[in-house]
Amino acid sequence: MFNIDGIVKALQSDKNLQKNVMTGAAGLAAGMLLSGGKLGKLVGSTAKVGAVAAIGSLAWQAWQNYQKNQPGAPSSSQDAFVPPPQASYQTEELGKTLVRAMIAAAKADGQIDAEEKDRIFKRLETMQLTAEEKAFVFDELSSPLDIDAVVARADTPEHAAEIYAASLVAMVPDTPTERAYLETLSTKLNLAPALVAEIHRTAGLESSMPANIAEAYTPTSNV
Repeated sequence: MFNIDGIVKALQSDKNLQKNVMTGAAGLAAGMLLSGGKLGKLVGSTAKVGAVAAIGSLAWQAWQNYQKNQPGAPSSSQDAFVPPPQASYQTEELGKTLVRAMIAAAKADGQIDAEEKDRIFKRLETMQLTAEEKAFVFDELSSPLDIDAVVARADTPEHAAEIYAASLVAMVPDTPTERAYLETLSTKLNLAPALVAEIHRTAGLESSMPANIAEAYTPTSNV
C-alpha cells in the first residue's frame, strides 16, 4: 500500500521545498495537528492525524456547515470523505488524488522551475520511500500543470470538495495568480460558492478566498 503520509512528509523535509510545495499541508502530513488544533478537533481524536484523514475531516466539517446554512444543500456522510479503516484501496486512491492536487496547486504560481525540480529530485532520492513512491512523486512534479487532470479525479461531489481543500492548504494562497487558480478550480469542480467559502473558513483561510467566492460569502457562527 502506498505510504501517502510518507510521501507528503518527504516533500516537507526540505526547507526550501517547504516554501514552494505544500506549505499549508506541512501540519497535516507531519502529524503536527493534535486534538488541541483546528483539524484535531474536527476528527475528535487525541492522536495525530494523517494527511488524508485531516483533509477529509476539514472538507467534511465544511460540508456540514454548508448544509446547515444552505436550505436544500445535499447531505453526505463522513465515510464519503474519510474512508473507513478497512477500505485501504479507496484510502490509497484518494491519497494519490489529494497529493496530485497539492502538487498541482504548488505549481500554480510558476515558482517550481527546472533547476528547482532537479534539486528536489536529488533530495527525494535520499528519502525513505519505495521506488514506486519516488517515481510517483517524480512524475507528478515533472508533469506540466494540468488543472483538468486534477478535476478529472473528482469522481464524487465529496471528493471534489476534498480536492479543493487539499489545493487550498497546499498553497495557502497569497498571490493573485494562486487565487485565480483556486477560482478556476472551484468552477471546474462545480463547487457551490457557499461550500468553497466554508472550506476556506474551516481551514482558517477566509482572507484568501477568491473574489467571486468572497462576494457570495456570508459568515456563520459555526465552529
